[in-house]
Amino acid sequence: MSNQLNVDGMSLAPGVVETIISIAANEVDGIASVGSYATSGLRSMLASRPSTSGIETSVDDEGKLAVTLHVEVHYGHVLPDLAARLREAVADALRVQVGVEVASVDVFVDGIQFDQQ
Repeated sequence: MSNQLNVDGMSLAPGVVETIISIAANEVDGIASVGSYATSGLRSMLASRPSTSGIETSVDDEGKLAVTLHVEVHYGHVLPDLAARLREAVADALRVQVGVEVASVDVFVDGIQFDQQ
């Protein structure tokens, strides 16, 4: 998101919405990382905050937010179910924390991580 988001007279700086999305996504069971694990995992460790790479947002003509998420998932989860849980978690987090309506959450599974034994 390149511009500020204005909701009910409140302006949110770029990155705030993406951080909320990243935290919500990482709390969904089965999500290994948002964005590429190689970059997001290292970035999160160094910055001590969630990575917002792999998240794109835009506001449509009606003022609703469209979200695009690129994620890596853990092996063994049913992908359509995981994507549905992810969409719901992101939409709920944005509605509760920011008060913005979500038009869509598009989920792209860019990779699968296998547990190391």
